[in-house]
Amino acid sequence: MSTAPALPAFTGYGIELEYMIVDRHTLAVMPIADLLLQTTAGVRIAAVDRGRFGWSNEMVLHLVEIKNVRPDPALEPLAAGFQAEVSAINRLLEPLGARLMPTAMHPWMDPAAETRLWPHDNAPVYQAYDRIFGCHKHGQANLQSMHLNLPFADDGEFARLHAAVRLLLPILPALAASSPFADGRPSGFLDTRMQAYCSAVQRVPSVIGRVIPDTLSSHADYEAQVLAPMYCDIAPLDPHGVLQHEWLNARGAIPRFDRNAIEIRVIDVQECPQADLAIAAAATAVIRSVYAARWSSLAMQQAIGTAALAKILHACIRDADQAVIDDAGYLQQLGVSGRRCQAGELWRHLVDMTLQGESGPWREPLRVMLEHGPLARRILRAAGTDVTKVRLHAVYEDLCDCLKTGRMLVA
Repeated sequence: MSTAPALPAFTGYGIELEYMIVDRHTLAVMPIADLLLQTTAGVRIAAVDRGRFGWSNEMVLHLVEIKNVRPDPALEPLAAGFQAEVSAINRLLEPLGARLMPTAMHPWMDPAAETRLWPHDNAPVYQAYDRIFGCHKHGQANLQSMHLNLPFADDGEFARLHAAVRLLLPILPALAASSPFADGRPSGFLDTRMQAYCSAVQRVPSVIGRVIPDTLSSHADYEAQVLAPMYCDIAPLDPHGVLQHEWLNARGAIPRFDRNAIEIRVIDVQECPQADLAIAAAATAVIRSVYAARWSSLAMQQAIGTAALAKILHACIRDADQAVIDDAGYLQQLGVSGRRCQAGELWRHLVDMTLQGESGPWREPLRVMLEHGPLARRILRAAGTDVTKVRLHAVYEDLCDCLKTGRMLVA
């Protein structure tokens, strides 16, 4: 999102989608993001401005990010726009023998052997990060996510938005998990990306905390209680201050005070932009209801403990829609009177409560997710019980085709 004047809550949306570049035939990662961007711009460059959308590099050379460069007032038109950007990139990659692959993790990439860090422009930042945390591993080099950016205008809106986002974070993997494989086999987690991410920066624990952020109500409080301790803790490892910026914060949702937005990071990228935007729409609708104190007061939302939320998050990382939530106090804050339910049931309730009667582009993708499970579960179903490299290749080739054509995977 841009640095334009601060927008009130829910008046603008920023979406970032990350995709891996793979060989068209073998599906092995191809570290050619710099060549892609150079082909587009005519010169070596880290970001390409295409008007409404932009393409940019990330830390590793096999990944490209697509984003809307300014906050959009509505999510609906973005799905077709992102799909068009995917098509444009695939056309440029085709002569290079490459294509884009969706989902949150490459299913058989060996990050220790195959990782190539971005060597241009911001290379010192990535080199420092690699030196401190080690980037040649899952959770660093092998992960693709959707970031959802929601704006706030002042401290009052920040407090309400942060509380609402914090409440929803634990169950987002139940709807969005898309990474059931690592190292060529089922990992035991539906959201392996988040499982690896949770431990990726533990050398400096204050950088990530418990992934779920603690309750904080103002910019000043956040600076004093999160950012300053984090900068202090990393300083002995980063004497030149290369990493001492708010983006170092690795929590599942981070305030970006440089652009007055909260960036949600726990959403796995899906098989096509329509699915990504459907999840963004569902998440935003629930956050908006919590923000408006539809089911619980701000004080109640802020009082719920971080440990309780982290417990739910880890259950959803492992079991996604089938995770059992038995925290009656948490369920009450989302409008559920029962003492326990599965996360998939909770999402069906939340979608019914917040998007009931919605006839727009979200109805069908959300129906697929709620009836057939998150993408991770559909991938496991498509792969079958006897997972071979040949079968895994066929499933992920189909997923590449889903991204190319903008269709959902139903298995």
